[in-house]
Amino acid sequence: MEISWETFVIQLVAFLILLYLLKRYAFGPLLGIMEQRKQFVADQINSAETSRKEAEQQLEQQKQALQEARKEAYDIIEQAKQTSSKQADDMIQAARSETNRLKDDALKDIESEKNKAVAALRSEVGGISVKIASKIIEKQVDEKSQEQLVDQYLKEVGSK
Repeated sequence: MEISWETFVIQLVAFLILLYLLKRYAFGPLLGIMEQRKQFVADQINSAETSRKEAEQQLEQQKQALQEARKEAYDIIEQAKQTSSKQADDMIQAARSETNRLKDDALKDIESEKNKAVAALRSEVGGISVKIASKIIEKQVDEKSQEQLVDQYLKEVGSK
């Protein structure tokens, strides 16, 4: 097979012209579009990474806010427990004071009534003693009659 130099040179020139045209009008814009696509994908990756970091920060902030809310709730519960305990102690103390006051009043009333009863009994015993003495003086009685008389007056006192 024989090589035709003319055809070879024409084909070479046509190839170089085609290569120049492709490079200028096809490969240039195509590579530019591919470079833009590459930049777009890189921007999307960076944007996704930034969004992920922001989401992690927000998640951490939410965890901290939740921890603070739990702590505040625990503090509120503890404060309520202390308040209720203090109120219960105050109520118990007030009830004890009232009980002691009522007890003291009752003891005073009992003592007063006892003193009145003793005074009434003394008055009554004094009157009975005078009656017994007058009866004894009226009639001289022996010891047996005197016992009967005392028993009779004691029965009278007991029935009153």
